[in-house]
Amino acid sequence: MDACLDGAELPPWDVMEALFADLAEARGSAYAEQASARAARLHAECALSLDRRPGGRARLVERLGLLLREQEYAAERLRAARERGDGDETALAWARDDHVRASARCVELRSRLTAVSRTPDRFGTGAAAPARPPAQEPAPAPHETAPARRRKATGARFAGLEAEDGGADKAPVLPAAPAASPRGARFGGAPAASTERPTASPDPAALRSAQAVVGALLRLRAEGRSGEAHAVLCEAAALPGHRLPLLAVELHRAGLGADWATLLWEVASLPPDGLAAAVDALAAAGRAEDCGQLLRQGVARPAAEIAEAATALDRAGRGPLAQALLGAFVRGRSPQEAAMIASIDPPRLVPQLLAAARTVSEARERGVEHALRVAGLS
Repeated sequence: MDACLDGAELPPWDVMEALFADLAEARGSAYAEQASARAARLHAECALSLDRRPGGRARLVERLGLLLREQEYAAERLRAARERGDGDETALAWARDDHVRASARCVELRSRLTAVSRTPDRFGTGAAAPARPPAQEPAPAPHETAPARRRKATGARFAGLEAEDGGADKAPVLPAAPAASPRGARFGGAPAASTERPTASPDPAALRSAQAVVGALLRLRAEGRSGEAHAVLCEAAALPGHRLPLLAVELHRAGLGADWATLLWEVASLPPDGLAAAVDALAAAGRAEDCGQLLRQGVARPAAEIAEAATALDRAGRGPLAQALLGAFVRGRSPQEAAMIASIDPPRLVPQLLAAARTVSEARERGVEHALRVAGLS
């Protein structure tokens, strides 16, 4: 919310609706409706202005991917809470609220993508090659209808914003790698510098693979076969992690930067070990920005998978990278979900999660501490 108040980030419209509901109680519904109508126009204009900036469309695609996963995760929690039937109304209410909020934000992001695609600007953002078609939204949770928006005193309507000190696109701080960090090691440290390190002698097999992917994409894009192009990107995402940096170079060289953004989105969906290998390879090549994007996208997966990846990294002697992963999770997910991670391996993960929360904000640290106490982990 600090980022929104500072003008660095645009609040999701569901947050604005909640604020206008508060305003209606204080000033009357007629006044709130008039103010809401004017705010809706300003919000849409501001969103279009932001989205038309260079890279705006790619950021929308990235955020939509995160929210689709969050929506699916919330639906799973809602189904599980109902199947348990243990009377835990709090868990049921949180899951329902998270699902409603994620669904609303998916609709908003799709609308913004449509608007920016129809309105090309002087940078050509709107006319860029089509990005990955957003995945089909999961089916609504069982018996879930479109409920009236509920007011919640706990502040859940602001979830996902208070954790973003500086905006949703702020990348987690990546640890600096030692000077002698071996290239291509599966769990190497991530360098802080974002300057790409040139490779004097690229691996011939990796170069041939990258050129084949680029050639196929250029041909399919020219023929308008976007579905098949996306299939090529899905296959490329499953390549060994050490081949990704060279593929990134070749894609950008061919003017396929949008396809690289889509490829990263697919890499973020890999199993934990594949995600860690990709982050390490890109970090070793000096592509810290890509590493940050993978971490932000990867933390949308279930808490158990994050715990698995962080524990594997830590046991492999790559604590700083594990800390960066947990930091990205704590920044974008709720304290309750952080406690779910800690429950997998409390002696190892509780201290790391608290340290990660401390790097976000004092408020987030207190929230995680409270969630750990409630879960009996501290």
